[in-house]
Amino acid sequence: MCTSIVEVTPVEGMAKRGEEWFPLSQAVVSYDHARHANLGDVITLDFTNPEMGAAARAGVELSLETAKELRAALDRAIAAADAEEAEVRGIGPKLRLIEAA
Repeated sequence: MCTSIVEVTPVEGMAKRGEEWFPLSQAVVSYDHARHANLGDVITLDFTNPEMGAAARAGVELSLETAKELRAALDRAIAAADAEEAEVRGIGPKLRLIEAA
């Protein structure tokens, strides 16, 4: 079954191939047959920089359950990072201790 499920988004970051780091410009998220993992259908994450050619790619194949767990971990890390950034920048509610009377 080919699903034709593909999402493409621009990204900023770096990826490593061998000993070399390269800049990323897009990510492709898809759901289809595994090409390398010994699994059925997988979520594939391809981090690429098309301007650098086909070798500028970092790919991952994950089971659907693992992809869900990764998404949850990303959600937790992003929420914590947002809270940290808000605190550093003085944005948002400030917590303070209230002494009991």
